[in-house]
Amino acid sequence: MTSLAWVLLAVAGLLELVWATALKQSDGFTRLWPSVIGVTLSLASFAMLALALRHLPVGTAYAVWVGIGAVGVTLAGIIYLGEAASLQRLLCILLIVTGVVGLRLLEG
Repeated sequence: MTSLAWVLLAVAGLLELVWATALKQSDGFTRLWPSVIGVTLSLASFAMLALALRHLPVGTAYAVWVGIGAVGVTLAGIIYLGEAASLQRLLCILLIVTGVVGLRLLEG
């Protein structure tokens, strides 16, 4: 069951990447479809996080969920939205990835 919880958590984190990006595209909820996608996928992401929390420690699960979302949204911003990709910024993202992988390895 713990393996399924990790899968749910990973998918929830990836959905966070999509919903956050959709909310950016919604332009403050003034564009219908990006708003609908953002809100719908945020609810799905929260639901998957809640299911994963049945079998994973809350601190670990939340840190991994946020980490996946933060790294994904930052990379999407760099790749698709032309945001800055400085060495310092990329090193900080690498630190987040290292923390997420470390938490996964520690929890088994």
